[in-house]
Amino acid sequence: MDNRIFLFLATILSGFALIKVNLEETFLSALAPYFNILGILTVLVFSLVLIYKGVRSLFSK
Repeated sequence: MDNRIFLFLATILSGFALIKVNLEETFLSALAPYFNILGILTVLVFSLVLIYKGVRSLFSK
């Protein structure tokens, strides 16, 4: 089994963490929209990678 799959899943979870992080009343509060965008892009990209690897695995056997 490919160990990178677990890395991709962990990256998706970290993307969700970036979306849900509460930055109010911190010095990073001005960057909150960028963290949301980065989290959304991370979840989308690595979800698409997992879908691609799954479809490729289905048709390679």
